[in-house]
This record gives sequence, structure tokens and C-alpha cells, in this order.
Amino acid sequence: MTSRRANGRTPIVIVVLGAVACLVFALPLVALLVRVPWRSVGSILTSAAALEALWLSIVTSVVTTLLALGIGVPLAWLLARTHFFGKTFVRAVCTLSMVLPPVVAGVALLATYGRRGIIGSPLEAVFGLRLPFTMPAVVIAQLFVAMPFLVLTVESAFNSADQTVEDAARTLGASALYTFVHVNLPQARSSIIAGAVLTWARALGEFGATITFAGNFPGTTRTLPIATYLSLESDLGEALAMSMMLVVVSLTVLIAMRARFLPTLGESR
Repeated sequence: MTSRRANGRTPIVIVVLGAVACLVFALPLVALLVRVPWRSVGSILTSAAALEALWLSIVTSVVTTLLALGIGVPLAWLLARTHFFGKTFVRAVCTLSMVLPPVVAGVALLATYGRRGIIGSPLEAVFGLRLPFTMPAVVIAQLFVAMPFLVLTVESAFNSADQTVEDAARTLGASALYTFVHVNLPQARSSIIAGAVLTWARALGEFGATITFAGNFPGTTRTLPIATYLSLESDLGEALAMSMMLVVVSLTVLIAMRARFLPTLGESR
């Protein structure tokens, strides 16, 4: 087992700059840890409002992740294994929401699914369906901003997978669908799980697009991030406690995923 190490002594300037970068990430978390009213954390996090918001966040983020798996994995395969005109543009469009300002994402969703939206208007006229400010709107907002994490992760896995087995399967007469299910998916299993975890974590913490498109209705669209933001106006201690809950969940997920699916170079060699 070998590992890569810097040759010679590490330059002090790199150590200092690296330490400064670590502080940029660590200081806000330390401040949050210090300011949390630990004596009342239990009562805050077990209150009806907090539990309701947490339950809604969990349900919608899980549904979002399942939908992302259902449509995002095939999209990743298409981007990785097929060639068509404008693929670069399509890939950019499918991952654009990762870098869009959240409020822009919410406005775009309103323009699409709102009462006067290009899809929302026909839905209401024909079926009487109104998506904005409903629980499905929360899922749509989360899916829009979180699915790119799955698509990019799985596309990379499909691109780097050994195609020998896939070619052999097709030579033996396996259909493209059979090869996808029984060869491609097992090869990309770890990346699919990692992408799903990232998607779930991003959906769980989604705020901007959700509050813009789905609004803030207790029990219907008020997720834990929205409840945390609202608490800032009335109870800072409550907001700090809810924030710490989200930090703990996110940190746990990232550490577990790193240990299971993203081993360090030294561990993998």
C-alpha cells in the first residue's frame, strides 16, 4: 500500500494559506456550535413545529431522490454513451440549476408551473391542477436543483466504466436495455448510491427555490430550512438549534459517503 506525499518539506506559505482556507469553512460552524442554546435544544427540536417541518423535509427529499434515480440515471447514460447534435448544450442545461441563484430557479419554476405558466396554465384549465404552493411543488423545486448532482456523478461513472463486459454482452445477443440493467447499472452502483446521497442531502437543505415556488405553509410546504429561516425573526435560539440539526445530518452523510464510496487515494491503492 502506497500513498503520495509532497517531496521534501511543505512550504510554510502553503501551510498558512491552507490553514486560512480551513478557517473559512470551520469558523462559522464553530460559531454555530458555541451559540446553540444546548440546555433547550431538546425541547426546541421536539416541538410540534420542528418535528412537522423535519418530517416534511424527510418525506419530500426521499421522494425527490427516488424520482431523480428514476429519470436521472437514464439521462446520465444518454449523456455518457450516446452522441447527438447539441449534447454539450443539453448537458449544460441539465446541470445549470446547480449554479443558478435559488430565487431565479424559483421564478423559472413559477413561469413553468404557475397559474399562468406554460405548463401550469393548461394543467389548471384541463385538469384543474394547481402545483404552486403545494407539497408536489416542494418536490419539483428540490428535483430541479438537486438532480444535477446525481446526473454528473453517474455520468462520470458511465464514462469511466470498462466497456469490455458491455461489448461482450452485446456480442452474445443481449439487447441494449438488458445490457443497461444487468451490466451498466451494476458497474455504476457505487456512483449511483453516492449521487443519490448527494441529491438527498441537497434536497433536504433546499430553501430558495422552494420558498419562491412552493411558499411557506405549515404542514404542507414549510420544510426545516424554511422553518429555520423564519425562526430568525422570532427566536434566534430556535434557529440556531435547527441549523445545528441540519449541519449534523449533512456532515454525517458526507463523512459516511466519503468513507464508503470516496476512499482516499492512500486507502484505494
